[in-house]
Amino acid sequence: METRRTPLYDFHLANSARMVQFAGWDMPVQYADGIKAEHLATRTGAGLFDVSHMAQIWLAGGDADVALERLTPTDVGAITEGRIRYSLLLDDNGGVLDDLMIARLDGDLQLVVNAGRADHDIAHLRANLRANPTDNVKMNVRDDRALLALQGPESPQVLRRLGVDLDGFFFMQIGHFTIDGVDCIITRSGYTGEDGFEISIPSGKAVQLAELLCDDAAVSLAGLGARDTLRLEAGLPLWGHELDETINPVAAGLRFALAKRRREAADFPGAAAIMNDWNHGPARQLVGLLPQGGRPVRDGAELECEGRIVGQVTSGGFAPSLDAPAALGFVDAALAMPGTEINALVRGREVPVTVAALPLVPHRYIRG
Repeated sequence: METRRTPLYDFHLANSARMVQFAGWDMPVQYADGIKAEHLATRTGAGLFDVSHMAQIWLAGGDADVALERLTPTDVGAITEGRIRYSLLLDDNGGVLDDLMIARLDGDLQLVVNAGRADHDIAHLRANLRANPTDNVKMNVRDDRALLALQGPESPQVLRRLGVDLDGFFFMQIGHFTIDGVDCIITRSGYTGEDGFEISIPSGKAVQLAELLCDDAAVSLAGLGARDTLRLEAGLPLWGHELDETINPVAAGLRFALAKRRREAADFPGAAAIMNDWNHGPARQLVGLLPQGGRPVRDGAELECEGRIVGQVTSGGFAPSLDAPAALGFVDAALAMPGTEINALVRGREVPVTVAALPLVPHRYIRG
């Protein structure tokens, strides 16, 4: 199967990117300076990521809210103009099919879903619409748009230097803006734990905007490698690691994604199982893990305590901001207290790890 290329493919090559196949796309994993440098540049300045492989899906029509609520635990009708919500697609057992962002702009809904689950999510949405043919909903998969993520504490100043007025524009908001004559849809959101923006633009304007942003001395190009280490430190889940059909939102620490009205009505997929964990506590819980010594503990490693398997590492690597290895994983709820000492089993060897609260590095979102 041929891999797809974003509109910035040649731009990445021209900037010495090392390309890899990811979720069916040719994507930059790092540039010449390397993952650690890109990571730290994002934490202290501004990192520019190509995230055009993520699917942008727009829903219009009077029944769009109702149609989407059938699949999620979100109070979609309560998302007001110019606002965004983090949400989840759930199955009937309460497992997570994917996580996504839902925004309302110009009265319609705009979704951004993960590249690795895009085909599944698009088919899932279409099947739901076909199952309810009387609904007034039009779905538009925007293959004609690119998506750039500008992340880090200097990112607001970068946009302001380009004439973008950010007054009154805070975390989890969306709006129309113009940069260098290009009409952009910008959200103040991201996947790094830092203040930042995701910029949706016509595909044909992607290189123009990327080059313009890179002209600012505060901006460094960053690839998938830094994106992963940043989200690991921020404790942000990745589908296929901290989220899948066997994991429900309560166990994954995502209680905030379950809207009060939907909880009270228990009218979302998998509500019985999820609300049981909400009320009585989950059997396992997502936690941070800090391995002792300098060796990272990788995905899939089992976690052990007093001769008993008590969990599993879901993401692991080196955390540049901590200058130490770090990981995420699920442990038995009784062992989820920060400071608990357990072991990771790595090639038959016990590596001591300490349970830590999430996020491992504090979030720095700018809230209104």
